[in-house]
Order: sequence, then C-alpha cells, then structure tokens
Amino acid sequence: MGATVEGAPGYGRDARGELFLLSVVNMVGEDTFYEVASDRDARFRALVGDVAGADPDWLGRFLPWLRREAHMRTAPIVAALEAARTMAPSGVPGSRQIVSSVLQRADEPGEALAYWMSRYGRAIPKPVKRGIADAVRRLYTERSLLKYDTDAKGFRFGDVIDLVHPTPAADKPWQGDLFAHALDRRHGRENILPDSLPTLRARRDLMGIPVELRRGLVGGDLFRLSGMTWEALAGWLQGPMDAHAWESVLPDMGYMARLRNLRNFDDAGVSDEVAAAVAAQLADREQVARSRQLPMRFLSAYRAAPSLRWAHALETALGHSLGNVPQLSGRTLILVDQSWSMSGQLSGRSQLTCADAATVFGAALALRCVDADLVQFDDSSARVRFRRRDSILRIVERFWGPRGGTNTAEAVRSWYKRHDRVVIVTDEQTWGGYHGQEPTRQVPADVPVYTWNLAGYRHGHGPSGGGNRHTFGGLTDQAFRMVPLLEAGRNADWPF
Repeated sequence: MGATVEGAPGYGRDARGELFLLSVVNMVGEDTFYEVASDRDARFRALVGDVAGADPDWLGRFLPWLRREAHMRTAPIVAALEAARTMAPSGVPGSRQIVSSVLQRADEPGEALAYWMSRYGRAIPKPVKRGIADAVRRLYTERSLLKYDTDAKGFRFGDVIDLVHPTPAADKPWQGDLFAHALDRRHGRENILPDSLPTLRARRDLMGIPVELRRGLVGGDLFRLSGMTWEALAGWLQGPMDAHAWESVLPDMGYMARLRNLRNFDDAGVSDEVAAAVAAQLADREQVARSRQLPMRFLSAYRAAPSLRWAHALETALGHSLGNVPQLSGRTLILVDQSWSMSGQLSGRSQLTCADAATVFGAALALRCVDADLVQFDDSSARVRFRRRDSILRIVERFWGPRGGTNTAEAVRSWYKRHDRVVIVTDEQTWGGYHGQEPTRQVPADVPVYTWNLAGYRHGHGPSGGGNRHTFGGLTDQAFRMVPLLEAGRNADWPF
C-alpha cells in the first residue's frame, strides 16, 4: 500500500507489473505531469534490473513484444541494455538475443551504443556487442546508410562497425563492400564505389549534377535508382517541393511518412487523383497493420490536415488500428478521465495528450459494445452522447478536454447502475479525501473493473490481478483483447 500523488490510497504492483505499465507508456528522458524524467528513468532502470535478475525469461518475451507489438522504440532499447548489464556478469544466457530483438531500425544500433557509452563507458559486454552486430547484419543496407548515416547522428555506421565488428551476412554478398564504404565514409578516406553498390553510385552521380539542372531529373531513371527520400529531396533541389517532386517520391515513401505529410501534399497542390491513391493506401487494412502506427497518430493527422479529402481515409485507418478492441456483450460503463493531469503530452514530439489517447480508446470501445454508457469525468462527470453510426473522430470532439481534479470514486458511484463491467481509462492519480476513496470499491466485487493506465505511475487507484480487478496499460489497443479472455476464465496475465 501507498498513496497516489493526489493523496488517495494507492496500490503497489509487483516488479513485473510495475515495469509493464511503465514501459508501455514511457517516453524515456521526458517529464510527465507528476514525475520528472530523471526520477522516472531511474525507476525504470531499477525495475529492469530487478526483473532481469528474477525472471529473465519473462523479460526475454516482454521486450520484443514491447518493440514490435506495443510500438515503443526507446524504452525497449534502454531496457534491453539494462537487462544485459544485469544478466551478462552473472552468466545468465539470453541477453544477446534480447538486444538484437529490440533493434528494428538501422539507426538503432548506434543509439544503443550511444546510450551504453554515455552511462557505462567503453567497456561493452560481449553479449551487447554481439546482439548489436546481429542487428547490423539485418539492418544495414545501401538505402539505410543513405537515410541514417548522417552527421546529425552521434554514432555513424562506421563507428558502430568499428566497435562491434560485424561479419557480413552470408546471404548478402554486397554487405562487406557496404561495411568498407561506411568505414571510409566515416573516416574521410577516398573510396571508389564498387559495382555491388549501385544505389550509392547513383546517389553520388546525382549529387554531382549542377543545381539548376536537378529539377528536370526528378522522376527519371537515375533518380529512381538513387533511393532519394523525401527528407533528402528538398535539400538536393535546394528549392521548394512542388507537386511533381512529391509525386516522384511517393512510391518509396513509407506509411508514416505519408501520414505526416498530408498538409504538405495539399500545400504543394498534389492532384486529386494522386491524393485519392494516397488516401486508399492509408485506409488499407493490411498497410495499417504493417505500419504499426499508434491510433493517436491518425487523430494527430486528422487535426493537422487542412483538407477534407483525407478525413474518411483517416477515420477508416483509425478503425483498423483499433482492430483488437473486442465486441462486448451486456452493459458496459466506460469512464474516461479528463482531469488536468491528463493534459500531459504523450511525448515531447507530439501535441497529443493522455486525455486525447483516453478519448480515442473510450470512444472506440463504446462503439464496439452492445450497450455502453460513455462518461467523461474530472471532479464532476457527464455523459458523452454517441450513436452507433458515429465516427470515432466525431465522438472525440465531444469531450470537454483536460480540466479540474480527479474524483474517480465519485464518477464510478454516480454512474454505476448494475452494469456488467466497468472500464476506467485514466492515469489513476485519483484525489484523496472523498468517502470511499478507492474507485473500484464502488462496484460490487463480482462485477469486473478494468483500469487502463495511460501514464505508468508507481501507485494505482486499486488492486490488480486478483478477483475481478485488472489493470492494463499502453498506447495501443492490445490490452482490450484481454477483457473477453478474462471473463471467459482464461489465464491472460500478459499479452505476449
């Protein structure tokens, strides 16, 4: 037992439960409403060390899931390195595989080394080196070098190769030449590009063309071979990105890049025909699944895009990204926290808040229930009206936004009317001083209460994991799929 930050009785969790909830929402190095970054990160590191020592097998399953399914990036990398720091000196196997599994983008081997050396110096354990080398063989290609091997990175590809000494992959005969080129490039040595690296050769040739002639080459054969990205194109042109420029790089733009640039497409005057094709790709169920975008990114794009030609596609894509939200029978009470502490940003790079995430998930669940009461609360509460045919984005607009305090117990007491289950989407930092205080006690013990924590603080507003009280966490819809499994009596402690 402890207390929430606002003084109500708080319930601690075991190390795995606390690490799970913190990891699925933790943007490493960033403050939250109630917890400064240094304290939060120190708690995170300590928890990883505790779990790595006590249950490395659980951690070995959790961290790959955290990176691939929960779509977190920095937290699993930090956790994998901290786990290796505990496991390697004790001879516990598995840290090499853990480190490799969380590195999924070509700039991440360098980020992993930067983190380790900034905290622990140049003495790098063999499992860490070998795990990073495994990732390098998977991830280093001509195109990834052009995209990520820049002066802005603290660790260049050549630095990583120097430190971990990867051997080329057996099925990539060109990779030895790529490693040699990355080393020469990093150390300023002259390098003759071999025929095995045609993309790098094409990019070199493009860079040698006079600026005044470049725009006429956009979309041509040499341009397509060069792997020119949208990020690099504006600098190469040394001028604005017009509609033709955008349309030339669209075929090679990833899903997230298209999602982020809808406003730029409109500003450049991309044609309706091209826009329709982009919208169709954004709305494609399989592409949404492969993109691993958090549901809130579609809300962010919807708010940023100035034209309505994207609205239907974004609504459809948002629905696909919430595909794990189950259909729940009976009557469900959904309480969505809109208190001021929920105004904290999800990350320093996002304008979206915990309250935004809560409204997306609350609205999505309400639409999937047979019979749902959707309620927003702070120190007061109110019903959020919706109809079955409403879109999630329209329902989100009906919430009042962060304000006031967090009187969760009163909201539960006011709105619970013999429902079959209660779902509370919150940061769990309920106020103290109210009769009853513990929100989950306002519901009979035989009725399930599911708390979805969007902040990962140490103490929660009620017990979890016993009887009919369960706490989930994260910024994706993965946890909701546990609800019908739990109600069917199956063991579904972890979503991995």
